[in-house]
Amino acid sequence: MLFDSGPATFGAMEISVVIITFNEERNLARCIASVKQVADDVVVVDSFSMDATEKIALEHGARFVQHAFEGHIEQKNWAITQAKYPWVLSLDADEALDEELIRSILEVKRGAPSADGYSMARLTNYCGTWVRHGGWYPDIKLRLWDSRKGLWGGTNPHDQYEMEPGSRTIRLTGDLLHYSYNSISDHLRQVDYFTGISSNALYQQGRKAGLVKLLISPIAKFIGDYLFRGGFLDGYHGFVIARISAHATFLKYAKLKQLWREKA
Repeated sequence: MLFDSGPATFGAMEISVVIITFNEERNLARCIASVKQVADDVVVVDSFSMDATEKIALEHGARFVQHAFEGHIEQKNWAITQAKYPWVLSLDADEALDEELIRSILEVKRGAPSADGYSMARLTNYCGTWVRHGGWYPDIKLRLWDSRKGLWGGTNPHDQYEMEPGSRTIRLTGDLLHYSYNSISDHLRQVDYFTGISSNALYQQGRKAGLVKLLISPIAKFIGDYLFRGGFLDGYHGFVIARISAHATFLKYAKLKQLWREKA
């Protein structure tokens, strides 16, 4: 059930599942239900939802705490501090473990952990279609780890868990199921939100976007995802995803260019 990759730690494993939320009443029950067999502790860290997120979390036996949202990376690092145990399984509310991944995690728990972190493939459901191409699968995520040996990093909103040098990671079999967008409109709204965060992060880094970047990068993104990464194999939704991803690339750099003009 395991795919290897490089020094290790040993010891008993109890797992805290940590989930960050904001208005996740549509997804949260499914997420919590999927971790019941592997979790010794479930904590939902919420950024002041206005829907039934708190009610659902408590009904399903999770601890519920609230913390103001300062960024995806910042929120996830703070959320780790709320875990009861050093071993953390970090999930988004729109994710769930499939049966094979549950078995893989239970196998690790039954023995002593032979690694510092465990990664898994993420399989995304887009408007009712499971997407297996276009760079969307296998979307390998490091989500189960000894929290004493790393921190969330990356560039908002694209966070990633970064383990300290010398850590050993192993890939688990099974899929982390990601229930992403119910509609194209949902996708477009998220693109607008995320490109705003991304362009601001690039601006803070002093990055700029010239005309060539605005013209060429979106085209390259579409060709890469749709043709070279096989997005066409996912049919209509594969085309839609590639087209919107290209649009997102354009928006990110257009917003970055606008920021420089506003600050001039």
